[in-house]
Amino acid sequence: MTSTPVKFEDGTTLTERIEKWVYVYTQSLEENYSKKYPNSPDPVKFEMESGRKYWKVNQIGGGVHSFVDKKTGEVYKPASWRGPAKHVRYDMRIINDRVKLHTPRFTDWAGGYLYMR
Repeated sequence: MTSTPVKFEDGTTLTERIEKWVYVYTQSLEENYSKKYPNSPDPVKFEMESGRKYWKVNQIGGGVHSFVDKKTGEVYKPASWRGPAKHVRYDMRIINDRVKLHTPRFTDWAGGYLYMR
């Protein structure tokens, strides 16, 4: 028996919103790099890779930047290429966390903001 996903006023489900939020997050990371290194001949790009449980945010030509839980929107620092670290760093369902992750001044393309504080 499968449950029907909850729809918001605009007709989207939470998982659809999370996918959109992760895309905006990748754009924020790219913009952060572009602002720090405006004359870079080879700008850093990020992509979303869909896994069974997580969105994997990868730096193209680099490594894993972060993992985002597809069902909850919780953001994790990577422990390895294959999986996240134990502790949740941010939660995209929380507006303040999402605003931070979508702000290029806050997100650091190198991932420094993902360390435990």
